[in-house]
Amino acid sequence: MTDPGSTLTRRIPLARPDVGDRELELVTEVLRSDILALGPFAPRFEAAIAAAAGRSEAIACSSGTAGLHMGVRALGIGDGDEVLTTPFSFVASANCLLYERAIPKFVDIEEDSLGMDPDGVAAAVTPRTRAILPVHVFGRPCRIEDLTSTARDRGWAIVEDSCEGLGSSVRGTPLGSFGDVAVFAFYPNKQITTGEGGMVVTDDPDLAEAMRSMRNQGRDADGTWLRHVRLGFNYRLDELSAALGVAQMERRAELQRGRERVVAAYERALGDRDWVTLPRPSEGESVDWFVYVVRLHPDIDRDAMIGQLASHGVASRPYFSPIHLQPFYRETFGFKPGDFPVTERVAASTLALPFSSQLSDDDVRYVADALIESVDAAVRG
Repeated sequence: MTDPGSTLTRRIPLARPDVGDRELELVTEVLRSDILALGPFAPRFEAAIAAAAGRSEAIACSSGTAGLHMGVRALGIGDGDEVLTTPFSFVASANCLLYERAIPKFVDIEEDSLGMDPDGVAAAVTPRTRAILPVHVFGRPCRIEDLTSTARDRGWAIVEDSCEGLGSSVRGTPLGSFGDVAVFAFYPNKQITTGEGGMVVTDDPDLAEAMRSMRNQGRDADGTWLRHVRLGFNYRLDELSAALGVAQMERRAELQRGRERVVAAYERALGDRDWVTLPRPSEGESVDWFVYVVRLHPDIDRDAMIGQLASHGVASRPYFSPIHLQPFYRETFGFKPGDFPVTERVAASTLALPFSSQLSDDDVRYVADALIESVDAAVRG
């Protein structure tokens, strides 16, 4: 390990996109074509994602947030409707409801899956409950089968937030195939990246047509430039991003193998430590992690560990901070600490470690040694 007072021998970022020659080739092809928007690459990308998710329709868009917003709007969820969702997620999964003046009703999470607890759903239901928005956290499936079964029984719409779940499955069924609509995202730390970008998938052609119109300023199906048949948005995905996505989907198995190698390296380095819980799938699950988030024993000062790792040149961060305790949500809805105790307990212990398909085994060992040294020092102190 490096003395914190000396010059750092390594700087290991939290994430790093894996972009290679094929990505450069296809992006260059777009640049040479002079068609930078509304070209052939977006449909190619859509077809690849639809096949991976086992869906008949896919609508490329500018971000996962945009996809969630379109899905909510296309399903007719609006003013005063309540939607059951999780407080342990990136804030977009709740914000997308507020865009349509719907109300997020949070349900606490399970310690294991970190997803919405199906056993807590009944207590959150009111006559205004209209839909459910479950989130697959870090690529791990929530108990989506139980949640969708409850929703179907009660006649609720289902918006499946699979923004972190591309490539994962439960009992052989891919994430993104359960909801009326499901959404993937392609930020640079995701399983594949388009820089920014998202994708909505569905099996309902009417929902798909509505969302294709929404993303394109509300134009009708034939795309007539100055004819707008509904309120729309500028949520299109540009051709450069779509070309990057096509290349990444061609390399998806390779990228996944790289992440699996890194997960295995972390298991070897940290798997026997009783003060840390590593992310692991449950029986019947196949998980392609998009980040590598461990949980530290509650006696360990997680924030102090972040500082200690930084002194060794290792980036880390908490993942996630509870949505209900974000300043905007506290001010708007009156949430307070203690409202969702499992979420708060989990959030206080999570630590995202460096993770990408390109991270070397040696760098994983360095990260693990830095964490072990920091924890040992804290225990001795």
